[in-house]
Parts: sequence; C-alpha cells; structure tokens
Amino acid sequence: MKAADVRQLTLDQLDDEVLKLKKEQFNLRFQRATGQLENTSRVRVIRRDIARMKTIAAQKRAGMPEPEAKAAPAKKTRTAKPKAAAKPRAKSKK
Repeated sequence: MKAADVRQLTLDQLDDEVLKLKKEQFNLRFQRATGQLENTSRVRVIRRDIARMKTIAAQKRAGMPEPEAKAAPAKKTRTAKPKAAAKPRAKSKK
C-alpha cells in the first residue's frame, strides 16, 4: 500500500490494518517453515507495509504535519564527452 493511501486512514483504521497484516505475516511464516510458501516476496512486502503503517501512525499520534506531495525533479541529460585517446599498452615479458 502506498504511503499516500495510508495517510488518508484514521488511527483506528491504521491499527486494524497493522493487526490484519501481522496475522498475514504469521501465516506466511508458517507457510515458509512448512515449505508451502510460493510467493516469497510477499513476506518482504508485508514487513515493509507494517513498518510504513506504524511510522505514519506514530507521526499522527505525535501531531506531525503531513508532508505535501513533491513534484518530481527534472531529469538531467548527459552531454556527450569526447573519449580520451587510448594509451599504448606496455608489453609484458614472458
């Protein structure tokens, strides 16, 4: 879940979501232990979602203002640099 979506939830909704994700994390750990887990990346996604929700909930409880959406910075284009002349290699003695 995106951070912008999480910020729209109330504290009660955040707590409920964290509880739901923790239950899913528990089930995924059991599936991994028994060798039944097929989507291993889901463990990582769940762990990060829990952390994201806990962070935003802590920010709301502390009364921190919500960050405003930032515009994406313009991409920098590289200018073509002339290649340096190749240096002659020293001959190795064998």
